[in-house]
Amino acid sequence: MIDPFEIRDIDRRIWEQELDQFVPEKVFDAHSHIYKWDFNLDPEKNTGSMAKLVLPHFTEVPFERLDRADVLLMPGREVHRLSFPFPFSHPCDFDASNDYIANEMRQDEQSGALMLVHPGMSSEEIYEQLDRSGFLGFKPYRVYSSSGDAVNCSITDFMPEHQIEIAHEKGLIIMMHLSKKDAVADPDNLRDLQDLSQRYPNARWVLAHCARSYSTWAIERAASVLRELPNVWYDTSSVCETDAIAALIQTVGPNRVMYGSDDIPVGVLRGKYITFGFGWAYLSPENHQLNLTHCESEMTFTRYEQLRAMKRAADLLGMGVPEIQDLFHNTAIDLVNGVKSCT
Repeated sequence: MIDPFEIRDIDRRIWEQELDQFVPEKVFDAHSHIYKWDFNLDPEKNTGSMAKLVLPHFTEVPFERLDRADVLLMPGREVHRLSFPFPFSHPCDFDASNDYIANEMRQDEQSGALMLVHPGMSSEEIYEQLDRSGFLGFKPYRVYSSSGDAVNCSITDFMPEHQIEIAHEKGLIIMMHLSKKDAVADPDNLRDLQDLSQRYPNARWVLAHCARSYSTWAIERAASVLRELPNVWYDTSSVCETDAIAALIQTVGPNRVMYGSDDIPVGVLRGKYITFGFGWAYLSPENHQLNLTHCESEMTFTRYEQLRAMKRAADLLGMGVPEIQDLFHNTAIDLVNGVKSCT
């Protein structure tokens, strides 16, 4: 299998000049994907929007391919990870997705896997899968919402309470990609997070993509609530704005925020998430019409843009080596090992 990306001069310069002295020797990636495109059962999948990200190079991503990406993009680092299947929209082969990742993750005892779930899964079905595969928690996703509305659904529309109760009972992780246009700043989401985290205190929530806050405003609006949620963590995957990462660390502390790559495919694609107004979008070499003749126009990896933002946030907040090691490794490994001790 040939990797579709290579280390170019721009990548080498960014790594050597900005990132090599920042990224610690030990890294735990709290947000990564292991999957096969075959598990997407949509007959129109090869002409859909997701196909542009996956085809032709990312049709299969085993554990070993994540390792190779890390060797290239973060040379000399020891990397372990928390991984979960890619949440393809319905129809998706959930059984094959979960069996595949469970088998792949057996290669590394220090890593861990989450189970892809949808609201229709019964408690019995989930218990059986947990017993068989040793998952550390669940990956729900808004496209599986029982409401049929992936944009405006509530948390329990795609992560029903009988599944949250299992996470509470067993002390498992829930990797949550919030819905609604205001994400974590949405009043209903905040009320749900308060209520659910209080009623199910042993469940360990991870709010992906800085609580899906790609810029500062949503975090600032939610700050007073987020500070009071002791069983909620956050990953930085795909967030490329310094102010968003800095605002989150200031709000909840450096021991609640974890590095995540969003590999594969997003982290290894060339481009960057940009923000504007109250929105955000992915900018890539293929989707813009900007006149860039005035500057060096080549783009680097999304992961490098995210790491640059993390470094600037750390510099801005005056974070020392121990706090940066927490950000990249210690917080995540403590979280994962805490779950393993309960299972």
